[in-house]
Amino acid sequence: MQRIFLLWKEFDVALGAVIFVAYLLIDGLYAYYTFAVVKKKPFSAATTGFLMHFLLAVGVINYVNNFLYVIPLALGSWFGTYLVVARERSKEPQLDNA
Repeated sequence: MQRIFLLWKEFDVALGAVIFVAYLLIDGLYAYYTFAVVKKKPFSAATTGFLMHFLLAVGVINYVNNFLYVIPLALGSWFGTYLVVARERSKEPQLDNA
């Protein structure tokens, strides 16, 4: 319990926000990457994969030092995927229920 208290004391909210945004972007990029692969767009898929892994390294470096950074990491991940998939879904033609 004392260790968790110490980790919270060392937790930097600004860094947590950066990690949140980074993982929002990463999961958004991952969803976009999946769409690019399915649509057979090699340049888009490769570039997106590169950016994803670059940003992943930032998160790993930070949460290795303090596992509490996994919280903004996971939240950013959820929001990133949700936003991209919701955007792609909104592009589909809507069927009229009438």
